[in-house]
Parts: sequence; structure tokens; C-alpha cells
Amino acid sequence: MTKPSIREQVGEAEWAVRVDLAAAYRLVSLFGWDDLVFTHISARVPGGDHHFLINPYGMLFEEITASSLVKIDLDAKILLDTGYPVNPAGFTIHSAIHEVRADAGCVLHLHTLDGTAVACSREGLLPLNQTAQLVIGDLAYHDYEGVAFDHAERPRLQKDLGAHSVMLLRNHGTLTVGQTVSAAFTRMYFLERACSMQVRTLSATREPYPTDPGVLAKNEMIGKMGLAAASEALVWPALLRKLDRLDPSFRS
Repeated sequence: MTKPSIREQVGEAEWAVRVDLAAAYRLVSLFGWDDLVFTHISARVPGGDHHFLINPYGMLFEEITASSLVKIDLDAKILLDTGYPVNPAGFTIHSAIHEVRADAGCVLHLHTLDGTAVACSREGLLPLNQTAQLVIGDLAYHDYEGVAFDHAERPRLQKDLGAHSVMLLRNHGTLTVGQTVSAAFTRMYFLERACSMQVRTLSATREPYPTDPGVLAKNEMIGKMGLAAASEALVWPALLRKLDRLDPSFRS
């Protein structure tokens, strides 16, 4: 007897999240943000069961499909076997946020070169340009406590993130939260781009040109209100069209 496909074993709402999450993994690879098989993007399965989807451990992000994503609970126990293992330690940071943030439909964590460089700098992200100014009003920081194996770190991470949706993990990397996959991805795009702009700016000049304080306040407010909304209506549909042109297998 043929084993049912993953598509046949899940509902429409879960399948839609699987497709979006697989797309996010492909886009992270496309933008050069991946770190071999390490780092993670997790998404909440619709419903009240506190189930989540995460990458199969050992697959490159460019290989991930909707069907290969693994369904787990808050303790990283596999609930629907897709034939792949997961890295329980990799879910420590994600589970901390999903546990206390009802709006955390997706948590995205990276170890990029520029994002980590800014996370390692004492001053953190500076409001040097429009992109950074749109991020900084929603930005939190969490001090490094070593490779995230210890669940005892979770309360401190939860406290540091608070109600923010963007975070620099000191000496570690970047993190964003979104009610949807698209919101988390768009926030990460702006955070990563702001970090890259800062690295380039500070390598080019010792005295960046300042922005008027009134403009800073205005842009911070726009960033808090506008990034997630723009992602749903404008950014995500365009990104999915791009992936469909390049390789639509993420939908399988």
C-alpha cells in the first residue's frame, strides 16, 4: 500500500503555511543568507495545538520543500514524520519566542556576515540611513550565552525581546518575528540590509552624515506600522512570483 503524501495528511491551512515557509528557506538561500544546514526558520501550524514546522536537519535551504518540513511540538518532538530528523538544540531560541508570543507565527534566525558583524559591535545598529531608521524603533538586543543548548536561557531571551519583532543576538546573529512568514521575512530583509549598509558606511567614512532627530522619530514610527503591511500586500506576492520563475519545486 502506498504511503499517503504529506499533502494528503494535512489541512489546507497547514499546507499554505508549509508553502510559505519553504519559500522563505529558498529565499534565504537565494539572498546568500544561509549557513550550510544551520540556522532555522520556524512557523506555527494554524490551530491551538502549539505545533510548529521547521527545516529537516541536514538539508540545504535550497533543497527544502513544503513536504520536507517537519512538524514538531514545543519540545521539538516530531509529530509528523517526513523521513528527516530535526536539530532540537536549534529550536531552543524559536521555542522560547513561540511559547510567549501569540503573534509569533514565524521566527527567522540567521548567522549572516554583516548581520553578525553589527551584532558583535558595541554600538549595535546605528540610524545611519532610512533602512536602519525603519528598523531601529522595533529593535531589541540579547546578550550571548553560548550555543543555544540550554533551555534555562529562554526566560532571559523572552524578556529581552518583549514586544519587539526585530532582534540582534549579540556575538551571534539576527532574528525577526512575524505574525506571518512574509512579515518575518520582510523584517529580516530590512534588518540585514541595514546591517550591510552600516558595515559599508563605516568602512567608507569616519563621520557619517547625521539625520535630523525629527526625521528619525518619523521613520521609526513608519517602520513599526508599515513593514508587515507592505509584506503582505506587495513584497511577498512578488517574491513568490520570482521563486516560481526560478524553481517552483518549493511548492511540492
